[in-house]
Amino acid sequence: MAANSVMTNYGAMVALQSLNRTADEMATTQKRVSTGLRVADAKDDGAAFAVAQKVRGDVAGVTSANEQLGNAKGLLDTTLAGLTQIGSALKDVKSVMIKLADDNVTGDDRLNYMKQYDQLAKQIGQYVNDATYNGKTLLGTSANADGATVGAGTDFNVVRNEKGDTYSFSGQASGAFDLTLADDVDANPTDAAAAAALWKTALAGTGAGDFGGIEAQTNLAMATYGNDSRAIDSQIAYNKDKLDALSGGLGALIDADLAKESARMQSLQIRQQLGTQSLSTANQAPQALMKLFQ
Repeated sequence: MAANSVMTNYGAMVALQSLNRTADEMATTQKRVSTGLRVADAKDDGAAFAVAQKVRGDVAGVTSANEQLGNAKGLLDTTLAGLTQIGSALKDVKSVMIKLADDNVTGDDRLNYMKQYDQLAKQIGQYVNDATYNGKTLLGTSANADGATVGAGTDFNVVRNEKGDTYSFSGQASGAFDLTLADDVDANPTDAAAAAALWKTALAGTGAGDFGGIEAQTNLAMATYGNDSRAIDSQIAYNKDKLDALSGGLGALIDADLAKESARMQSLQIRQQLGTQSLSTANQAPQALMKLFQ
C-alpha cells in the first residue's frame, strides 16, 4: 500500500473506525445512564433480559397475590369481629336464662327478662348478617334478624402466591347461630321449673338452635378463622420479603452501575475529542503532497 496516496488515506480510515467505535460505546453508555439499566432490552443481553422478564412476571404475580390476601384478611377480620360480638351476646343469654330458671324472678321482672332474651337472639342474628366484607360472608344469614332469611356462609379460595396456590375457607352451615329456645320460653312465661329444664336441655344439646351447640360452634369458628387470619398475615409478610428478594436479584442482574458509567462517559468524551482531532489531522495529510508539485 502506497504511503503517499491521494486515493487511499489509511490514517483517516483508522481514525474514523476508532471514532465510530467510540461513538457506539458512547451510545451504549448514554442508554445505560438514561435508563438506569445495564440490560434495557433484549439487544443489550438476550439471556439476561429473558431471565429479567421471568422475574418481573413473578414480582407482578406475588404483588397481585398480596392484594388478594389483603381482601381475604378483611373478610376474616370482619368475621372475627362478628363472632366476638356473638360470643359476648351468648354470655348475656346464659345470664338471662339462669334468671328465668330462678323461682325468685316473677311478674314483670320475668317478662322483662324474656323480652331481653328475645332481643339478644335477634341481636345475634344481626351480628351474623352484618359480618360481610365486599359482598362476601362466612357466617351466612340469620333468620332471627328482622327481614332476613336463613342462609349458609360461602366457601371460597384465595390465591396466595404467583404459582396460583390457594388458601381455602369454609363458610358456616345454614342457621348455625340461630337460637330456637325463645319460643319454648315464651310458652311458659311464669314457670321457672320449665325454664330450668329447657335451659339444661339447651346447654347439653348439640343440634340446630341448641345453646350448647351454638356456643361450641362460635368458639370453634373463632379458633378456625383466627388461625386462618394468622396464616394470612404470615403469608403476606413472607410475600413482602420475597418481593424484596426478587427485586434485589433483578437489580443485580440488570441495573447499571451509574458511578462506573459516569466515569466511563467522561473517558469516552475525551476519546471522542481526541478521535475527532486525529481524523482531522489524517484528512490533512494528502494536502502535504501538494507541496511536492509546487
